[in-house]
Amino acid sequence: MKLQILCVTALLFCGGTISAAAAQRPRLLPEPQSVEYSAGSVPIQGLVIDVGSQPSAEDRFAADELARGLEQKTGIRLPVSQTAAQGPAIVLKRTGAVDALPVPGETPGQDSREAYQLTISPHGIQITGRSSAAVFYGVQTLLQLAEGRGKDAKFLDVTIRDWPSLAYRATLVDVGSEGPMSTVEQIEKQLDLLARYKGNQYFFYSEASIQFDGYPLLNPQARFTKAEVRLIIAYARQRHIDVVPAVELFGHLHDLFRIEKYSGLADFPHGGEFNPANPKVKALLADWTAQLSKLFPSPFVDIGFDETFSIQKAADSAGAGATPVRLFLEQLRTVTDQFQSHGKHVMAYADIMVKFPGIISQLPPGLIALPWYYDPKPDPEYRQWLTPLVEHHVPHMVASGVSSWNEVAPDFDTTFANIDTLLAAGRKSQALGLVNTVWTDDGQVLLRMSWPGMAYGAAAAWQSQPMDQAGFFAAYSRQMYSANVAADVATAYSELNAAEQNLQAVFGPGTMAAVWKDPFAPVLMKQVRPHRQDLHECRLHAENAEEALYRALATDEHPEALRTMLVGARLLDYAGMKYLYALEIADAWAAVGTHPTKAELADTLHQGISSSVHSRTADLMDAIGQLRGDYRRQWLAEYTDYRLPTAMGRWRAELEYWRRAQARFGDLLMNFHDHDALPPLEKLVGNSDLQ
Repeated sequence: MKLQILCVTALLFCGGTISAAAAQRPRLLPEPQSVEYSAGSVPIQGLVIDVGSQPSAEDRFAADELARGLEQKTGIRLPVSQTAAQGPAIVLKRTGAVDALPVPGETPGQDSREAYQLTISPHGIQITGRSSAAVFYGVQTLLQLAEGRGKDAKFLDVTIRDWPSLAYRATLVDVGSEGPMSTVEQIEKQLDLLARYKGNQYFFYSEASIQFDGYPLLNPQARFTKAEVRLIIAYARQRHIDVVPAVELFGHLHDLFRIEKYSGLADFPHGGEFNPANPKVKALLADWTAQLSKLFPSPFVDIGFDETFSIQKAADSAGAGATPVRLFLEQLRTVTDQFQSHGKHVMAYADIMVKFPGIISQLPPGLIALPWYYDPKPDPEYRQWLTPLVEHHVPHMVASGVSSWNEVAPDFDTTFANIDTLLAAGRKSQALGLVNTVWTDDGQVLLRMSWPGMAYGAAAAWQSQPMDQAGFFAAYSRQMYSANVAADVATAYSELNAAEQNLQAVFGPGTMAAVWKDPFAPVLMKQVRPHRQDLHECRLHAENAEEALYRALATDEHPEALRTMLVGARLLDYAGMKYLYALEIADAWAAVGTHPTKAELADTLHQGISSSVHSRTADLMDAIGQLRGDYRRQWLAEYTDYRLPTAMGRWRAELEYWRRAQARFGDLLMNFHDHDALPPLEKLVGNSDLQ
């Protein structure tokens, strides 16, 4: 008997009911368009990987990836053969040209370049696809189907027909412009992750973090050399991912304008946006576009043009005839023409296009708009951003976001909802694809915690059916981690997300900023006081995550991603502790009265507030002091040391805040006389500089 899973359903049904056999099948990510399981299985032991007599480098790479992946998952290393196997084999069959990367005019669907068929039967295993990319994606699915280890490892009999629902499935990562600077090794790990979930574009976001010949003053300690960029491009190409330069050529360029030599190119001295009327700007742009076009072989380029915050002020200062629309279009046409002269297809963000009426109707021909918005709640159909583009027939790719740029831990509730709703709206507007963006704005983000959001976006853009939000962490963890830790990792992700939601109930989005604020500031006291239960729940969920992660780390596996998650869980726990303790200290302060005796004050302070051991201030110093070192280690495991001193300054200030508070409590008690007036708590230990 066969069971078929059609692309229009997210569950496995048989005659209207869920098949018990199907319920035991591995959950595949992305969900293939069509799956037919049969009774039976094929042992993995003894198989050979057959790539044909004249494999391309891409075919051979897919075969080697399959061999490595199966060895990691099952403990069995299969040989790769270029001669027809005499026994059972996994045959990788490419029927057309190599066609490794997406190109302009790419189309999705069952006849697309990336469509593949995977068959597992007693006669053997075969992956067939028109291109090397199709075969590679079939390999990724086959790796998910492997079960067991050693002699018990097997594949269940199945026939899968699969193809992408969207032609372009991109992830944009801020690799070093608005926050920390990723190492090349970590970018390669991100590419490995995205390839597993069938992403095919990586937007390499740079404001001024790529080497430009002739600009030695531009971020000399924080830029990727051209050699490093070429390594990343080559690594991505092997995994059928096109590295698209995502640059900023209007705003977001303070790193350039803070250099005195270039400050005059800005609309305002040391500002953040180009002055389109300055002829020197056009010369610089011509140089940069030529260098970028030569460095990146991608046929696409993202030129930014978002968040030009001072464009209205610049227009007002420019005199008669200057308007935001005119300034924007002048710069846009200059940059677009320059890149198009190098054969590039230009993309630009759509927020300013939509904000100022008159821009969309005058966009340069061929430009692809990138409408972005990261919160689905105001308008889940994103009509404000999509309707003007649809009405003017502007080609576009929708841009979602992994909500982690200002959070202690990623807000996966918002992330998943944003991706799902924006994709649904984008399908209606006939969007070409999805760009799932990952930012590092607050300078404290440990990016590896965001990996599930990156995987979710890539998978959602491939499959046709809606994503299973409720089951995602379990499915993701089973694929990314071994069976003996996957359940704990899934629990940790769920609990981290729950703890973040509790903290947001107190402070709203941007919970990372709350970690560093003065908890005794009156405005914060008023805000926090009704939320004791949320803070309590935040700590409980964070501690549940910690327990799960400690169990996972107790195995022989010690992936850095788990240590990063552990730092996130402990920081959430600290945030909850900090504000709960502040409330408890404030309550005790109020209870002692305004003119206590010295004995009454001593009793209050020694009862868990300011003694050198086993007190609230001591607890907070211990927690943030130990966590500071662990955070620094995880930073250096993921990033270069660029901006590390700035980031660590907050941690030092936080430890000093509680050390000083403890000292001030001690000084007050030492000099206190019976019935002296007790100073307001916020005046004694507060620090307005932290607000």
